[in-house]
Amino acid sequence: MIFARILAAALVSHILSSSPLIVYIQGFLTNDEREHLKQVSKNSFRQSVIAGLDGAAKSSTRTSQSTDVRRDAVVKCIEQRALDFQGFDVQESHLEPLQLVKYGPGEHYDFHTDWFTDPQYYTSFNGGNRLSSFFVYVQVLNDTTGGGTNFPFIEPPKDERWCGFVECDEPYANGVTFRPVEGNAIFWENLTPGGVGDMRTEHAGLPVTTGSKIGMNIWTRQVPQSEEVRREDLPLDF
Repeated sequence: MIFARILAAALVSHILSSSPLIVYIQGFLTNDEREHLKQVSKNSFRQSVIAGLDGAAKSSTRTSQSTDVRRDAVVKCIEQRALDFQGFDVQESHLEPLQLVKYGPGEHYDFHTDWFTDPQYYTSFNGGNRLSSFFVYVQVLNDTTGGGTNFPFIEPPKDERWCGFVECDEPYANGVTFRPVEGNAIFWENLTPGGVGDMRTEHAGLPVTTGSKIGMNIWTRQVPQSEEVRREDLPLDF
């Protein structure tokens, strides 16, 4: 855990939006951590699902593959980094199990919010709604094109230094599209100060044109989740 705190101090963060809060983070994962995540998830990916009225369901709106990551020492280190980034009031019990998502050519996740609209998914048993999200780029093959993360309701930045991280050639009306860059992450708050889902955080995983990418979702709940929910063999898939 000491390693996690030392690395966290070296992160470079850029605030893209203060309302809703969206922060771009350089160097969230080390190369060794990225390699570890790829190794432990090998051959474990399955069709991604979404939250339906009757539970997890496959859908044409989300065509990626997903897998959950067991909490070994490396994963716990990454979890602690995510907690440290959010301040002292966010505890380990607020974190959902980490999820990896893999996108090949043509695969995508249409516009959606990470926070839930169906009350069955944000009960106190489940830890309330999703307070915040990290999306971390674990692997991006050299020939990868497309596959950006688009926030249509966020005003694009004006400073050209952002062009290393966002698509500066996008039409202004398209919002902000983050380019997939290995090791870097996007952090955002899903809820308003009153605890209501913020529609401005709607986003999409745009289709990969060539190559492939692996991302990682880190979701934080409003309050501690029950022990049963946090069991590694019973994670949420969506």
